[in-house]
Amino acid sequence: MLRRSIPRGDPPIFPWQAPWLPMSSHFFCLCLTFFLGQMGLLQGHPQCLDYGPPFKPPLHLQFCSDYESFGCCDQRKDHRIAARYQDIMDYFDLKGHELCGRYIKDILCQECSPYAAHLYDAENPRTPLRNLPGLCSDYCSAFHSNCHSAISLLTNDRRLQESHEKNGAHFCHLLNLPDKDYCFPNILRNDHLNRNLGLVTEDRQGCLQLCLTEVANGLKNPVSMVHAGDGTHRFFVAEQVGVVWVYLPDGSRLEQPFLDLKSIVLTTPWIGDERGFLGLAFHPRFRRNRKFYIYYSCLSKKKVEKIRISEMKVSRADPNKADPKSERVILEIEEPASNHNGGQLLFGLDGYMYIFTGDGGQAGDPFGKFGNAQNKSSLLGKVLRIDVNRAGSDGKRYRVPLDNPFVSEPGAHPAVYAYGIRNMWRCAVDRGDPSTRQGRGRMFCGDVGQNRFEEVDIIVKGGNYGWRAKEGFECYDTKLCHNASLDDILPIYAYGHTVGKSVTGGYVYRGCESPNLNGLYIFGDFMSGRLMALQEDRKTKKWKKQDICLGSTKACAFPGLISTYSKFIISFAEDEAGELYFLATSYPSAFAPHGSIYKFVDPSRRAPPGKCKYKPVPVNTKSKQVQFRPLAKTVLDLLKEQSEKAARRFSNATSASRPDRASPRKGSSRKPASPTRRRKMFPGPGAKKRARVWSPGPQGKRKKSEKPRSGRLSQSAQRRRAGRSVPWPFLSRWPTRGRARGGPPRPAEAAAAEAGP
Repeated sequence: MLRRSIPRGDPPIFPWQAPWLPMSSHFFCLCLTFFLGQMGLLQGHPQCLDYGPPFKPPLHLQFCSDYESFGCCDQRKDHRIAARYQDIMDYFDLKGHELCGRYIKDILCQECSPYAAHLYDAENPRTPLRNLPGLCSDYCSAFHSNCHSAISLLTNDRRLQESHEKNGAHFCHLLNLPDKDYCFPNILRNDHLNRNLGLVTEDRQGCLQLCLTEVANGLKNPVSMVHAGDGTHRFFVAEQVGVVWVYLPDGSRLEQPFLDLKSIVLTTPWIGDERGFLGLAFHPRFRRNRKFYIYYSCLSKKKVEKIRISEMKVSRADPNKADPKSERVILEIEEPASNHNGGQLLFGLDGYMYIFTGDGGQAGDPFGKFGNAQNKSSLLGKVLRIDVNRAGSDGKRYRVPLDNPFVSEPGAHPAVYAYGIRNMWRCAVDRGDPSTRQGRGRMFCGDVGQNRFEEVDIIVKGGNYGWRAKEGFECYDTKLCHNASLDDILPIYAYGHTVGKSVTGGYVYRGCESPNLNGLYIFGDFMSGRLMALQEDRKTKKWKKQDICLGSTKACAFPGLISTYSKFIISFAEDEAGELYFLATSYPSAFAPHGSIYKFVDPSRRAPPGKCKYKPVPVNTKSKQVQFRPLAKTVLDLLKEQSEKAARRFSNATSASRPDRASPRKGSSRKPASPTRRRKMFPGPGAKKRARVWSPGPQGKRKKSEKPRSGRLSQSAQRRRAGRSVPWPFLSRWPTRGRARGGPPRPAEAAAAEAGP
């Protein structure tokens, strides 16, 4: 990191090369370098020049074929690099082709390396890029010796050009990287660095290393986040107090809420109160009928606590506002206690609505002889399935599907689809594998346990999930548990209370941006704050659990990524594109505005650029948009703060013992160095640096007097060379307006360039 403190192009100043630096400064330099090295900044990690993770190219790379299985180039960029290579090689005769061709190709193709950001010194987006990738000393010496005339064709950086004219050692010193494992070509040959490229990173205990981005904050116990499936890519976030907010694809939130039922919804500021606005679902044909459904706690006129499921419509005048007069109550269920209220609404692939209710509360489901959950005449502790598109013959505002499993059973409520449930908190329908559709339609739920176990279930028609006879895989009520007629469905996974005490069901990831996560069921625990994943073995049909650990500073050192989150995991969510999120709070009270939403990111691999693009259907907004302001500090911000603190700490520790702070010796004319002078002598990591020119390719006209010293050019090429510069299509369309001269394009600019006009 010492070379970051000096202008690009000048050799690093080490203590033994600078006798004018006092020894305290030497100590400061070495300690700071060691500290930053310990933080992982000197080691590279897979990252591209657009500051994103590498990817698997969708099509074969014809030119930079070393990176066709994994890297930073798609076919379009590969063609651009090949075109630039041809332009450069036009300057060489046959002998020049033989001497320089392979070197030039290798150097150009480092833009495709999965470690391109490290090779070009771009891991920190706040610093300019190198002109040429970091080369290993032996390779650089051979390149300079055989065809150093190519240097003026590869870059127009005068310092690099002048350095190679003086001597090769100085030129190679400028392209040196501190860690020899990460320079080219060592980085390509290093089995340790390349063995697991593209796979989800795991630590020594097998914990998956993922990262997050903060999407929203300042929410009051956000219990649900859903999309309308109408192509607008809005998402609707419900707070426990009864307010629903609209978030637009650009990350902004509408100032006016979509729905405000605070005056009706029953909840309190008590920590852990399970009542409130608990569920929200949009009709599969929402774009046509404007219908959505809500699930909330309320008080009847006789002050009896109830669960209410209602249908509402969106206002015709404003697509971002619910019509408050449109509510039609579909179903109400009395609650004998204030807890175990369920709260999930889902639409299955069959078009029917599924309602997940709790067992009625208290400990051990004490209601009746066998409890509510085992009583098929009760609507508590159940999965209900109803048809909301038709009214029933008995005056109900829904119809019971004729193929419900207990329609013909005497005493059973016909709406019951599955039973034996304690308090399922958060369920989701699997979209299925994007290619094979495998798993499509499966319904996953997290069922909160009593004293010992939490469980994850897949809902099947007519299934008995065992409560109160069983908790997880174990018996809870021994007498019921040994009843041979129980025939209960076992969970796909259960864990004890040493891991967590309140499961929060999640989703099977089927998004586009993080291909590694496809098929993983990701869920968490409200109390412990743990994130976990289940992976299915297709042969044995068994599910294996892996912990999710937010990545180290090295793994998550990408712009915008964070590695911390609020502890209490309330819910999980899926946006319209299939990307996965979770909702959490640092203080679990329905009235505390400490809730946030986080999006999962796999730092090991992403989808190829352009693959996951979508065009949201425009939606008129009449309310003012509130722009999102993140509160969580990114990993890069934290690393910067740590380095600055370290610099100040070492500076304070060493300045007290510096000779120039003592009184001058008698007879000495030297005065103590002023703080300003000391800053000039050693600017430090926070000082401004001269901009490094972002131009691995030449961009200006060359002088006619330029002559190659080796790798001879053809006569025609020498004649053309005087008035022609080699274009670099990789940069030619990147806008420079508003960017400091010589600075690298930032991700938004790069994306715009890739998109084309």
